Amino acid sequence: MRKKTRSILEELQNYTKSSNTDYMIEASASNILESVINLLDRVNKEYGSDASLKLEKKFTNALKTGDTEKFRRGMKKIFEETKK
Repeated sequence: MRKKTRSILEELQNYTKSSNTDYMIEASASNILESVINLLDRVNKEYGSDASLKLEKKFTNALKTGDTEKFRRGMKKIFEETKK
């Protein structure tokens, strides 16, 4: 009988299944949090304190509800207000 050899893809699939899921979640969350902090800092620099507070509230509300359109609508309002 012929000996079955594993492909590289099979090895990678087995590796990710056996890796520590907690670590992967922690790493992803850490990256996301750093990105959000950088985003909010950038928004604060670009739009000032009043507009950045509104956008931060829209952002956190969008996260809570899972509705990305809330943040987009907030951004559109801020864009319109800053153009005036």
